[in-house]
Amino acid sequence: IPRFYDPILGSVFIDDYDTRDVRIESLREQIGIVLQESVLFDETIRNNIAYGKMDASDGEVEHAAQVANIHDYIISLPDGYDTRLGDEGMILSGGQKQRIAIARAIVADPRILIMDEATSALDSESESLIQEALKNVRKNRTSFVIAHRFSTILDADLIVVMDQGKIIETGTHETLLQRNGLYAILYEEQFKKSLNGSASDKSQVLETNA
Repeated sequence: IPRFYDPILGSVFIDDYDTRDVRIESLREQIGIVLQESVLFDETIRNNIAYGKMDASDGEVEHAAQVANIHDYIISLPDGYDTRLGDEGMILSGGQKQRIAIARAIVADPRILIMDEATSALDSESESLIQEALKNVRKNRTSFVIAHRFSTILDADLIVVMDQGKIIETGTHETLLQRNGLYAILYEEQFKKSLNGSASDKSQVLETNA
């Protein structure tokens, strides 16, 4: 979509425009991307967020952080938004890094948002905070969410299921479950693993308390 490379077959259209006929700079100004591993710089938190829009005001940066559920953590730091992150954001946890990356995408206010496995490497608590942030940022814009975790896509308007590089199913979460295809099978497997993980956690707590 952002034309890091062009398709060998077929075309990508946005609002009836072939993306190959649009200036790359103009195209990418409309697109925000949040990847599995966020890229942060040895700069202040403010500048890391504002990297999505270099002329962003302090108010815009803080609003983006609030939407991304990271504002409260930032203002708890001694230097707040002027805190330097260190090399690759070394002072932050994985979940905090992702929320900074989400804030960066928000401050640019893109028409199209692409989230590629944005929660795949996170623990459940961090994922919960990011899920809420992602729901906030997806409002009033077109969003593409690439994910293996079903919790990320349950409320999607359209889910496209791919296997071996081919589309094999499309629909909402409910309709795909009713079809009992690959989506339903994978969802059930992941749901069972989630339940087993919760049971295991409770067992460990009971053993510790005993």
